[in-house]
Amino acid sequence: MLTNEIMYNAILKKDITFEGTFITAVKTTGIFCRPTCTARKPKAENVEFFKTTSEAIRKGYRPCKVCNPLEKIGETPDFIKSILDELNADPSLKFKDWDLIQKGIEPSKIRRWFLKNHGITFHAYQRMFRINSAFKRIQDGQAITTAAFDAGYESLSGFGDSFKAIFGVSPLNSKDKQVINITRLETPLGTMFACAVKQGICLLEFTDRKMLETEFKTLAKQLNATIIQGSNHHFDLLKQQLDEYFAGNRKQFSVPLFSPGTEFQQSVWQILQEIPYGATRNYKQQALALNKPEAVRAVANANGMNRISILIPCHRVIGTDGSLTGYGGGLARKKWLLELEKSNS
Repeated sequence: MLTNEIMYNAILKKDITFEGTFITAVKTTGIFCRPTCTARKPKAENVEFFKTTSEAIRKGYRPCKVCNPLEKIGETPDFIKSILDELNADPSLKFKDWDLIQKGIEPSKIRRWFLKNHGITFHAYQRMFRINSAFKRIQDGQAITTAAFDAGYESLSGFGDSFKAIFGVSPLNSKDKQVINITRLETPLGTMFACAVKQGICLLEFTDRKMLETEFKTLAKQLNATIIQGSNHHFDLLKQQLDEYFAGNRKQFSVPLFSPGTEFQQSVWQILQEIPYGATRNYKQQALALNKPEAVRAVANANGMNRISILIPCHRVIGTDGSLTGYGGGLARKKWLLELEKSNS
């Protein structure tokens, strides 16, 4: 249970795993904050906690200007969305500082946003986007020369050097190589990473998951692929359906999934997807559903190897005694997801 003590300790630590699970209201200032707010922390006796921002507003509190609890964390500003739309339409574009200024955009502002949210500069993002676009064109059968120039490269030698630095092979030897596209998605429970290949979504995890780096490396090795920033046609449907899910309006997902693993792991992940919305199962029930009652521990391990959160709903698995068991996104998020589904069943 989310006790006052647990929630107060969470705001002291600015623990992102509690993002979206509660709101902190400060009696002495009349404001309410998200758990990760960086403002000075109030004394425990001066706070009260709410489940939603609307509850805090109804009690007369106003939103904090430091953490902006009415906004999604890291939500892409409109001026950056417009730039990204232009890049998607024409990967050969090269926005320099002067070009941004002409559009009324302060270069340092877009630079800081990309460093904070992507860990790379805006110019590095553009380079990655161009090379990704060229790679896809080559995979689709376009001539290397055409793909390079259409992506904005001015020389084949420069293109070849950049290509090999990213993919580890020359453009000519890249036919058996794949690209895994990665993007950020903002949800009520915090930021998530989504990865996709042609076949479908292959990863969906909260960005603070401890095993995330290992999952990236394993996935890249399994698919003989390089993970780079870029668009993918599966991302739009994923975002739409996740928004509907978090709003309580979607109980099943139709976005294609692609999750490589052993035959046993695949069977466990399939059983996970058969747990109805709003329902729960335990590891023993999963093992029985697979006709392998002795494989409870192996089932638990396979659940833990699931890289596609929410869509393959490992949050619906609980302990035999009904308690919440481990969850990569954090138990607070697991509890929130189960309550969301229960309230909309």
